[in-house]
Amino acid sequence: MATVSPLAKYKLVFLGDQSVGKTSIITRFMYDKFDTTYQATIGIDFLSKTMYLEDRTVRLQLWDTAGQERFRSLIPSYIRDSSVAVIVYDVAKILRKKFLARVMASPVCFTFENSFEDRQSFLNTSRWIEEVRTERGDDVIIVLVGNKTDLVDKRQVSIEEGDGKARESGVMFIETSAKAGFNIKPLFRKIAAALPGMETLSSTKQEDMVDVNLKPTVNSSQTEQQGGGCSC
Repeated sequence: MATVSPLAKYKLVFLGDQSVGKTSIITRFMYDKFDTTYQATIGIDFLSKTMYLEDRTVRLQLWDTAGQERFRSLIPSYIRDSSVAVIVYDVAKILRKKFLARVMASPVCFTFENSFEDRQSFLNTSRWIEEVRTERGDDVIIVLVGNKTDLVDKRQVSIEEGDGKARESGVMFIETSAKAGFNIKPLFRKIAAALPGMETLSSTKQEDMVDVNLKPTVNSSQTEQQGGGCSC
């Protein structure tokens, strides 16, 4: 009786600043859906997807990390045993709301402060790449992803700048829009083709790759509901 070979498992950790669309990219890939309600990831979330690639079946373990500074101490432990680091930045100028509480006599007055962030998430990719290299050296695939290309009128980072940063850092590059579903599958095909033992897939036609199973796992953290929507 022939033995069944265990599935090859590859851990993909998604990194980047808050609100760049890491969760939205994963959700679009897993369920082909986009949620217009913004939810900040708290800690780490985990999902798994089994895929058929040419003549091999692999399981991709997708680890979604929180972009807030207060969770940065958790991230190195998730990078250490990863096969792929997907570093996401926002190509557009986005209005972000900061929650403030001001004591103006009594009662406490709660307000929102509007803040425009132009290119900071892109500039911070250097720090994310450095952190991955510190933990994994060169024994990891790094993909730089410029997300939210659907926000054409608000674009602040050109595709040439993103490609230049990737070449300078020696990493892979692609632009996506989780909202429009643009380049989401090609992103994961690009990753799959670069996985150990998958070199022959680089010349495989896109239609030759099909999903054979979809299996979400129980999230390892909660999500924090926040008001307002954003294009992620």
